Amino acid sequence: MEGSLLSGLNSGVVLSLIAVLWTVVWQNLQHLQLQQFFGRHLSRHARRLAAMVDPYLSVTIAEYEGGRMKRSDAYEEVKAYLSDACSRGVRHLRAEGAKDADKLVLSMVDGEEVADQFEGATVWWWAYSKSPPRNDAAAAWWGGGAAQEERRFYRLFFLERHRELVLDTYLPRVRQQGRAVMVKNRQRKLFTNISTQGWSDGGFMRSAWSHVVFEHPKTFDTLAMDPAKKKEIKDDLDMFKNGKDYYARVGKAWKRGYLLYGPPGTGKSAMIAAMANYLDYDIYDIELTSVHSNTDLRKLFIETTSKSIIVIEDIDCSLDLTGARKKKKAAAEDDKDKKDAAAAAKAAAGADKKDTSSKVTLSGLLNFIDGLWSACGGERIIVFTTNHVQKLDPALIRRGRMDKHIEMSYCGFEAFKFLAKTYLDVDAHALFGAVGDLLREVEMTPADVAENLTPKSLEDNPDTCLAALVKALEEAKEKKASGGNDPDEQEDEEEQQ
Repeated sequence: MEGSLLSGLNSGVVLSLIAVLWTVVWQNLQHLQLQQFFGRHLSRHARRLAAMVDPYLSVTIAEYEGGRMKRSDAYEEVKAYLSDACSRGVRHLRAEGAKDADKLVLSMVDGEEVADQFEGATVWWWAYSKSPPRNDAAAAWWGGGAAQEERRFYRLFFLERHRELVLDTYLPRVRQQGRAVMVKNRQRKLFTNISTQGWSDGGFMRSAWSHVVFEHPKTFDTLAMDPAKKKEIKDDLDMFKNGKDYYARVGKAWKRGYLLYGPPGTGKSAMIAAMANYLDYDIYDIELTSVHSNTDLRKLFIETTSKSIIVIEDIDCSLDLTGARKKKKAAAEDDKDKKDAAAAAKAAAGADKKDTSSKVTLSGLLNFIDGLWSACGGERIIVFTTNHVQKLDPALIRRGRMDKHIEMSYCGFEAFKFLAKTYLDVDAHALFGAVGDLLREVEMTPADVAENLTPKSLEDNPDTCLAALVKALEEAKEKKASGGNDPDEQEDEEEQQ
């Protein structure tokens, strides 16, 4: 009897061990295989059941792509398409200024839905927004305020039987027509890197750029410059604008750099305006002293659009980007001592203010011009202006970065005749010879010549204006003969001291 009891106990222990082992094995199998197996089947049946209950599919188009680094072209195209094709069926609209001063560009506000017809199929567009997740790493990288910005979307609903029609035909058509509407309603803009943020009916909005409508009247037809030089620049711009296939073939980013250099008043800013009007491009005017770091500079570039001119004016005055790198090493110890003294003084005073000075470096600017990020997008022109080209680091202005160097010189006789025709409507005058002789001896900027040719009263006429110009040139000649320096020369002397 004892033997049978012991045998029963042994059998019980064995069965218990088998049960424990089976439980462990079953749980592992369940997690590894059965859970996935049943999950796939349940999901498949759930989709079939959902299709029977709700036969509609949807496509969502977000305002931003790439972790909010770049505004979605598809979103803007859908927005433009809906504003033109479907605005009549929407009860609540958002209005913006249009190219025509008497018209408005309309778009749906959040929560609105509109139907659209295409080849017998009915689709529905719904505009909505939602709050961002609190752990949005991309938004945190972008900036503190961006983490609060609403995410805006368009969602398209359609029947499942229209899947191929909508995806293969309707949506490409929407994007194509949206681009056409954008071209029709486009207003060229002048941007500056003043960060803006605030609440609108679309939610919390933040942008690294602020803009106004670009309405500068300067064109190449009214730009005082030698006609041959002007034609050379226009031909170069035409080759760039039509060079998409060429740039792709040679393996270069579709961008081009222009360096405009010359004394103040020689028309560098006017040249930029004329280029923008000639190409029909937007202008992004970057104030480098307001850019805190190389990363911020990269963010600014990412938010620019194609068909734009990116401008940094007076780059020699913006940051320490000159060619004095050899002097930096010699002065490194002095700078270190000064920084240490400043840091000690700051600590002693208990200062805790945030450092808002610019930390943009020459390396960061070079990467901005022709680094990997410069290939994001296309059809961009980068323009630097300077009064002192000799002060700039050669690495900054070499060919490949600043591809074309344009000297904006003092007024010559051909430019004077153009200004006389523009301001006084005269092609010839007895004083033209005297003006020509003086311009060969005296350096005067086109801005100064234009000011002297501008009528100041109703009594002024071509005779009085030209006489005023001759008088100003003679005074400049006398000053030059007496050894007087112009402001630029005085500035150079002060810097050398």
